[in-house]
Amino acid sequence: MTKVKKKLTPAQKRAKKAAKAERQRKYQWVFMSGKQVRIKRPPTVDGMPVDQFIEENADPIWLHQNELWELMPVEDALLGPEPSTESGATEDEDGIPF
Repeated sequence: MTKVKKKLTPAQKRAKKAAKAERQRKYQWVFMSGKQVRIKRPPTVDGMPVDQFIEENADPIWLHQNELWELMPVEDALLGPEPSTESGATEDEDGIPF
């Protein structure tokens, strides 16, 4: 004699569906060594990876406080050409110094 399968109540169906959605949100399926395994999803902020979010939105002070110097913007003034100190460099074509 076979066992009769009970139908789930609407509350149980909602709970099962919510649990499945939660698992899909937390984990993802990947192949490792030819087998399908479940791993945790990488953290995201507003749908983008955390590293990309920090690069786009962090200010230099926050980056310095958190020791993320490689992400700090480089000032063009520090890398630009050195100003010349020649007296002829400040003169116009007509020879007027101002």
